[in-house]
Amino acid sequence: MSLSPSPRRALLLVNPRARMGRTPLARERAALEAGGIDVAAQAWPQTGTLSDLIRREAAGFDLAVIGGGDGTLNGAAAALADTGLPLGVLPLGTANDFARTLGIPQDTVAAARLIATGTPRAVDLGDVNGHPFLNVASIGFSADLARALTHDAKRRYGVLGYAVVAARLLAQSRLFTAHVVHDGTVEKVRTLQVSVGNGRYYGGGMAVASDATAEDGRLDFYSLEVDHWWRLLGLLPALRRGTQGRWRDVRAFRTTEVTVETRRPRPVNTDGELVTHTPARFSIRPRALRVYARTAAAAPVEPFADTRFIRS
Repeated sequence: MSLSPSPRRALLLVNPRARMGRTPLARERAALEAGGIDVAAQAWPQTGTLSDLIRREAAGFDLAVIGGGDGTLNGAAAALADTGLPLGVLPLGTANDFARTLGIPQDTVAAARLIATGTPRAVDLGDVNGHPFLNVASIGFSADLARALTHDAKRRYGVLGYAVVAARLLAQSRLFTAHVVHDGTVEKVRTLQVSVGNGRYYGGGMAVASDATAEDGRLDFYSLEVDHWWRLLGLLPALRRGTQGRWRDVRAFRTTEVTVETRRPRPVNTDGELVTHTPARFSIRPRALRVYARTAAAAPVEPFADTRFIRS
């Protein structure tokens, strides 16, 4: 007589402040349960952090299913890495770039089925001053945008909210000076934004590099060294494709560790959240997180190249 396997236990956490965080999840729970997962929903923490809650509860569960956007997942990343608890993602946020990078369906019922039937995939985590990030950490314009874009604006306008607020901020932006230390070199730059990527996508579908993945063990760096803000308009298609490193106005390289120093402390944006300030030391934590996702992403459309002195 064969015994049926015990159901896996899932800790379900849904951020009510996410753009779709108040959506009923009956169909998603049914898909998980049909796949042999016993779902236990936990109230969103009113005090303490999401990582604190996950660390307290991890021993009683086989996986964590988290509903929210990139900022929500960022808040769980440290605990998931520490406990080894696999992550299932229900994309309920505004941009959902981490899900996009890993091929997780934007349809939450399909995402639940993937969790129920899939196998966890080991992916990298970025780190800046001890704070993990999934997609991209940035200094400059993106950090200003993260500070200006309220939860209400994201909930009401979605990705369009990024564009509306960004257009207003862009006209007011100014270059700043930074020292970039990496691979035995120190470079002084005048830049609008410095970005350091772990995965491929960020900011509602922008690409840090066309062939970046969340499991290549490397960080992708780029610096927008435009002389006029309107030059970014010409750069937009390249930023969507991840080929901005080919432009003369963009400094780009791949590394495992980089430090950015500025004369005065500047905020650092990680996955849409401001968590630390410069000086900022970025590093990579290879295969630190296990995530229910599709098999490794398809080959990149265009190879990465450090050819910043070529104008597109």
